[in-house]
This record gives sequence, C-alpha cells and structure tokens, in this order.
Amino acid sequence: MVVPPDNAPPDNDVLWARSLHHAHEGSPALVDVSLAVREGEILAVTGPRGSGKTTLLNCLSGHLVPDDGEVWFNSVPVHTMGALTRERLRRDRFAWISSSPDLVPELTAWENTALPLLLRGEGHKAAKATAVEWLERLDIGAVARKRPAALLQAQRQRVAIARALATAPSVLFADEPTAPLHRSDAAQVLRTLTTAARSHSLTVVLATHDPEVAALADRAVPLLDGRRAASAPVAGTEGRAACSLSA
Repeated sequence: MVVPPDNAPPDNDVLWARSLHHAHEGSPALVDVSLAVREGEILAVTGPRGSGKTTLLNCLSGHLVPDDGEVWFNSVPVHTMGALTRERLRRDRFAWISSSPDLVPELTAWENTALPLLLRGEGHKAAKATAVEWLERLDIGAVARKRPAALLQAQRQRVAIARALATAPSVLFADEPTAPLHRSDAAQVLRTLTTAARSHSLTVVLATHDPEVAALADRAVPLLDGRRAASAPVAGTEGRAACSLSA
C-alpha cells in the first residue's frame, strides 16, 4: 500500500517504515527499504549476515535515525523525534533483545530483569514479582539471586530475554536472540517468546538468518545487501517449527 509522504500510515499498522536509506561510513546498509508491521504480528527479518537486518531494527526502534525515509509508530513519526523523545519511546514502549546479553554485572538476575520497571517508577515489590515470574517462565528462577558472572552464557541470555518481556512492551525487537544458545535451549526460549507474544498481542520484529527460527513468525521480510526482496510467507506452522527446532 502506497501512502503519501505527508500522511501517517494506516491505523492497523503499529509500525511502518517508508523508503529507508542508511549508510555506515559511506557504505550502504539500507537501500529504499519499506515495510509495515501489524499489531500482534511476529515479523521475521531474514537474510545472511551483513544484509542490513540489525541496521533496519535499529532504525525501526529509534536507536538510529535513517539518512532518508520515514519510521512511524502508532501514527507518530519516530524519524522526526529528538534524541530524548526517542529514548523515552524505547524505555516505555519498546524492548530489545540482542545476540549478546548486556547485563549490569553488579546486579543479580532478578535485579537486572526488574531494572527497566524500576526506571519507569514501578514499586520495588511489584517489579521484583514481575521479574521473578519471567525468570521462572524461562526456567531460570533458581538463579534469581546470582550475578551475571556466576551464570552460564545461556542463563545470561535468558535473563536478558526475561528483562525485555517483563516490561510488557508494545513492540519487541529481537536481533538474533538465540544465537548464543544451544539448539534445545533455543527451541524453549523461542516457544516462550512466541507464546508471550500471542497471548499478550505483542508485536515482535525478529532478525534471523536461521530459516527454522523464521518459521515461527507470521511473515518474513528478506533482505539482501541492504535491499528488500519480495515478502515471503513462512512455510509450515508454529508447532511444526518448534518441533523441528527441538529435534
């Protein structure tokens, strides 16, 4: 659907981007990329490493301002926001999971998970309860009082995922979230992510180069050399994909 540049995107798209261009030190990372994400949709952004997936997620989430093009969230232009407004948007409405957990070493697992809630002003008791609940859902409730240095890599990654889900974001950006996990761990974490997304009408933008991970999404947008190829339906069902991952 083509939308005039001066108009907001359709109301049923929670996230919308038009003609994004971005370069890193003169090297094109995104070239004329457009997409729309519906509320409650799990969208996979696929492609090999270096195809522009991370740059696209950074532009959509307000971490980066594109060199050219538009990004809208709930009919509000993200690309024209100032730095502080974009920071508040990321804190209050978005969440991010990367391939390597970025935990505060001095804090325990539950404190790391609760930190975004506390920064929002939520009470200590409620934030802790929410944090512990998500750690238990991810099967790491037993390490809630341990600091990151005492955790395995897979456990640290689950803490980072719990931290993102605990905030109940409108949009969750996941950049290769299971990259450091073993296959069985990845399958369990992905099932948790997709179940939480569908039960809470959470919109997820998931970057991955793994077709089995992409198969958990509703739809895939492939990138190659910073350009978008035709949108692709995801083959199979969530159940079959989860079984395949856990095989």
